[in-house]
Amino acid sequence: MQTGMISTPHVVTSSAFSVESRNGRPDFDLASALQKVSPQQQAKAQKIATDFEAMFLNSMFAQMTSGLKGEGPFGDTPGTGVWRSMLTEQYSKNFAKAGGVGIATDVYRTLIMQQAKTIRTA
Repeated sequence: MQTGMISTPHVVTSSAFSVESRNGRPDFDLASALQKVSPQQQAKAQKIATDFEAMFLNSMFAQMTSGLKGEGPFGDTPGTGVWRSMLTEQYSKNFAKAGGVGIATDVYRTLIMQQAKTIRTA
C-alpha cells in the first residue's frame, strides 16, 4: 500500500527575514517587502492576521454549533448558549494560534505588501 505525499509549506530563513515557500518556490515579493517593514510592524501585522483568522473561525464554529440542543457538555440549561459561545471563542483562538486554516498567512502577506508600498511611496 502506497501513501501519498502531502505538500507542506517550507520556511526559508535568513538573518533579516523569513519567507514562506509554497510548491518549492520562495515568495521574493514578500521577501523584498519584509526588508522594508520594521520588525515591530511585522509583529503587529502577524497579530492582526491571527486575530482576523480567529474571528473568522469563531463565526464558523458558532454556525456549526448553532443547531445543537439538549444534552451535551453543558446540558440543557438557560446558560448553555453563553457557555457554548465562550467555548467556541476559545476553540477559535487556539485553532488560529496553532496555524489555523491558512487565512492568517494570506492576510499577513497582504498587510506586509501594503505597508511596503506605503513606505516606498512616502
